[in-house]
Amino acid sequence: MSTFTQIRESVVILSRPERAELAVLLLGSLDDTHYWVDDEEVDQRSAEMDSGAVVGMSKEEFRRLCGR
Repeated sequence: MSTFTQIRESVVILSRPERAELAVLLLGSLDDTHYWVDDEEVDQRSAEMDSGAVVGMSKEEFRRLCGR
């Protein structure tokens, strides 16, 4: 069994908060990937939702569109 497979099997039994913390750690270690959302962007997107300029979607719709 590969190290990756062992790690993956260990991760899936972690609690939801532990998996979330691990996800943040892993994403933060990807130096060339931008996952940070600042307060200004949050405010802008919230204003777009409030004004009706964009329409949100449910979690179920998001998953369906992502092929899950």
